[in-house]
Amino acid sequence: MKVGYSAAQIRQAEGPLLERGVALMQRAAQALSDHIVSVLPDASTARVVLLAGSGDNGGDAAYAASYLVAAGVRAEVIAVAGSLHSEAEEAARNAGAEIIADADPASVAARIPGADVVVDGILGIAKGGRAAGGDPALREPVRSVVVAVKGALAKLRPDPLVIAVDIPSGIDPDDGSVPDPDAVLRAHLTVTFIGMKAGLLLDPAKSLAGKVWLEPIGAMQGLLGLTPPVQLP
Repeated sequence: MKVGYSAAQIRQAEGPLLERGVALMQRAAQALSDHIVSVLPDASTARVVLLAGSGDNGGDAAYAASYLVAAGVRAEVIAVAGSLHSEAEEAARNAGAEIIADADPASVAARIPGADVVVDGILGIAKGGRAAGGDPALREPVRSVVVAVKGALAKLRPDPLVIAVDIPSGIDPDDGSVPDPDAVLRAHLTVTFIGMKAGLLLDPAKSLAGKVWLEPIGAMQGLLGLTPPVQLP
């Protein structure tokens, strides 16, 4: 049986570990980096563009950039919201990743050609689903950046692999709805953490997530005893 948990349940599971100072973000970033490296034909010549938001999802992406550089990959972190998770940005910068603060849509789109992988680390589950009062739709100026990147990807053959961090940005993590499909990047692979997000099992979000790989990062035990809202055969 496939089971999917709500954003609130995932936060409940990770809460005690975060309170104890467990480095879940770094664990997620290392797992993400490993998946990225695994799809690269040659890490030493590869180029990865990471679209990073200002919150924890962007922190996962920025930390992952530091691990990518250590693996010999050229990593470019674009702060699509103008800022990054501070500790993750420092780690990426110190490792030698390129940090781009200019998030002008045209400039960001111009960086997509030639990339082997584009990472969607813009927005995770922090806002929750609409049923819980959250709004997964991207807002300006980030929305225009994603639309521009989507346009750039559509012109490329073969197109770079798109890997989403936890969930594709702009989908509802709880019910799988997509309020603004024009501003969602279709992922080839989604690397999700702790537990499967309910929305990843439901259409239309399911069709945008590609292959979904679950990384428990040592926090799945926090879901024991919780009833997942989505249970599929």
